[in-house]
Amino acid sequence: MPRTPRFQDDTELSDGSRYEMVAWEVPTSTEYPEGIKYGFQYMTADGTTLLRYDNYTDAETPGKSRHHRHHYREGVKDIEFTGLRDHIRRFKQEVDQIHDERI
Repeated sequence: MPRTPRFQDDTELSDGSRYEMVAWEVPTSTEYPEGIKYGFQYMTADGTTLLRYDNYTDAETPGKSRHHRHHYREGVKDIEFTGLRDHIRRFKQEVDQIHDERI
């Protein structure tokens, strides 16, 4: 599947935790109806996932939303996708909140 980089950001925070965000423009399809494939992850310094947003396919839940929010306390839930900018902003707000709770 051809893909074009659309957005990328990675930052290390004061406690050594970090986030990595990447989004690609992909051909519109049933798998990616918005034409965007993304994965955003916030993790501890040792790599333990604290928060993840992605729209990778989930073969175990066909017909469910392809947009997922993985939270270290709350498990995996569907998340509404209203556009890449909104998603980036929402993810960064959650990262800030989790980071502030942990320090």
